[in-house]
Amino acid sequence: MLEDKKTKYYLIAVITFSVLLTSLSFYFYQAFFSPNVLLEKEEPYMLKIPTNATFKMVSDSLYKDETIHDLITFSFVAKTLGYQEAVKPGLYKINPRMNNMNLVKLLRSGNQTPVRITFNNVRTKEDLAEKISNKIEISEQQFLDLLTDSVNIRKFGFEEETIMAMFIPNTYEVWWNTSAENLFDRMHTEYGKFWTEERKEKARLLGLSQNEVSTLASIVQAETQKSDERPRVAGVYLNRLKINMPLQADPTLVFAVGDFSIKRVLNIHKEIDSPYNTYKYLGLPPGPINLPEISALDAVLNYEDHDYLYFCAKEDFSGYHAFATNLAEHLNNARRYQNALNQAKIY
Repeated sequence: MLEDKKTKYYLIAVITFSVLLTSLSFYFYQAFFSPNVLLEKEEPYMLKIPTNATFKMVSDSLYKDETIHDLITFSFVAKTLGYQEAVKPGLYKINPRMNNMNLVKLLRSGNQTPVRITFNNVRTKEDLAEKISNKIEISEQQFLDLLTDSVNIRKFGFEEETIMAMFIPNTYEVWWNTSAENLFDRMHTEYGKFWTEERKEKARLLGLSQNEVSTLASIVQAETQKSDERPRVAGVYLNRLKINMPLQADPTLVFAVGDFSIKRVLNIHKEIDSPYNTYKYLGLPPGPINLPEISALDAVLNYEDHDYLYFCAKEDFSGYHAFATNLAEHLNNARRYQNALNQAKIY
């Protein structure tokens, strides 16, 4: 009788253990392998994990944005795989119907998705800081601080007036959580890639430094948005430099005044006392007046060889210019354009 009871209790224990083991195994399987991500959505979710974020911040963000359905199982898997103590910042692409294990492995790996930053049409350091930081974690002010830090600038071989020449407008892939310092380093690397030996040699033959090429290119870019005309405009300014003639570039006056809404440069603007006033001071200004595009830089390096010393916007407002080899011809061109401005009531 006693043996029967022992057998009965043994069987109950075995059955109970089997049930518990089955239930636990099922729970483990469900927690690790059942879909738990974006169950009712088709588009991926881009998760931004800030620098120094905690696991709670990550899990709360995922749950609040309805990226994960079951917070408890996600937290369990994260704890089991050691992710709670190994959070890595960055931007992560999370696909619909991922399971907890794959999601945790992705986040734990640090295999983030790069972002693309593009900057062009930049006039000032403030413009650059805004455009270069608008898709990444660092703030505009963080990057602007580096752009205006003389110690940092000189470390890369530039001065406060020339640092903008280091940034070559283009589209670059970077990590979302890259630091301002690392991004600065990256831009210096891209600058080095742009300035190939061939480009350096062309600058040398012009008698210009790389910074001077950038400065002249910025003026050319401000004068015309027509890429096919830029080599001709560059040729005009190079001709003036050769004979020690003032550049008399209106865009440098606009930069000196600091009012980019000016549509028509007047004589009063030519009186401003600034090293950027190319009506008063010979040669190139101290640095770029904007961020010259690659087409403007190459327009200077591959300038059109001609005898023109003057150019003026065409009166048809096409964006193109009329070129002249002498002052009399230029004055006629200028008069036609000024009459067109007056008729359009642009003062």
